[in-house]
Amino acid sequence: MSVDIAEIAKIDHEPGTLPETMTAWVIRPEREGEPIDAFQTEQIEVPEPSAFEVIVRVMAAGVNFNNVWAALGKPVSVFGYGDHPEFGHHIGGSDASGIVWKVGPGVTNWKPGDEVVVHCNQASYEDVEVHGLDPMAAPSQKIWGYETTWGSFAQFTKVQAQQLLPKPRNLSWVEASAYGLTYFTAYRMLINRCKIQAGHNVLIWGAAGGLGVFACQIAAGAGANAVGVVSSEEKGELVKQLGCVDYINRNEFSAMMRSDANHPALDPAADKARFKASLGFAKRVKSILGDAPDIVFEHVGAATFPTSVFTVKPFGKVVICGATSGYTLDFDVRYLWMKQKEILGSHFANAYECWRANQLMAEGKVRPVLWKAMDFDGVPAAHQMLHENKHFGKITIRVGTSDDNAGRHEDGPGAIWAEVGG
Repeated sequence: MSVDIAEIAKIDHEPGTLPETMTAWVIRPEREGEPIDAFQTEQIEVPEPSAFEVIVRVMAAGVNFNNVWAALGKPVSVFGYGDHPEFGHHIGGSDASGIVWKVGPGVTNWKPGDEVVVHCNQASYEDVEVHGLDPMAAPSQKIWGYETTWGSFAQFTKVQAQQLLPKPRNLSWVEASAYGLTYFTAYRMLINRCKIQAGHNVLIWGAAGGLGVFACQIAAGAGANAVGVVSSEEKGELVKQLGCVDYINRNEFSAMMRSDANHPALDPAADKARFKASLGFAKRVKSILGDAPDIVFEHVGAATFPTSVFTVKPFGKVVICGATSGYTLDFDVRYLWMKQKEILGSHFANAYECWRANQLMAEGKVRPVLWKAMDFDGVPAAHQMLHENKHFGKITIRVGTSDDNAGRHEDGPGAIWAEVGG
């Protein structure tokens, strides 16, 4: 159903009061399938905020691959967990910028009218891990807008108060809506998990992709030397602009990629050829950085993981947050134990890490990288593009704004608009 963006952006209620219903893009169990069909607009009752919760008017909402999975119902349907059994519908969207519209009991740091960015980690305040270990370790930990019902593809969204961050005043609503999930994930991987330091050498897979563009900037800001792996010369120039010392076009070493065809159990000769290509790749990395990398930034998974473990230096760290090419990994463990390397898992970020990372964004030391902003009626098409790999970078959706420049209050570096990808 097509929706008039002018009507979506119009709210007749003042901050502090909520309308009875809102327009939202909704997925229901009986519609799971292609995103272009699974997302449909509905009038949904606006939720009231409970204790320590906030209702935010969504001004813009970032698009991520997690809601392609929600639409498809694969690999796991979202409707069996989180708060979905209670409500029976799913409103996606795990990135947003917006305005605090109503606060629940106990909320003291935020008031109606505040301009915010929303990070996507939720956990129960009653879990002990929240109060001494890390909210990411809490049994109740969920990703808002994927494992929960009330995401950002609606006029209003419901979040925990701890999810709110001040919107950088140098960014528009559109620019501020599209960095949280990937940027905060990359921040935790490098700053918390790897404890990156000035002078470290870093290898970044998919350096021009959603995670990689932030890994490049974080490494440069920390005084580290990074080499980015990309799929074209144009993307290589982009990652150099973002702070990498140089790049490697992965097509030069395509034979290093692990696949079923070159799995050692199936074809030892093909695996030998793959290893030879990995050896050449490791030598290229070392020639650029002057040494093997201290850190390998991983999110590709099955195709690259054997090369990552081989390439990282002795006592180095391979940090991984995902597996876009497959999650069943294999590697020669001798290069791990005999060289005393480490493999670190990482998942999103806690509120403190998000706050620190957001400060760098507000100071202009890290910049969002965007490809396209679409009107509210573009939600299904945006996810279909991701599903069919027809996108060329980060997409954001205009919700409460129709102007890509609205919401900027101060001069300063804004987003970089570019075609990107691993």
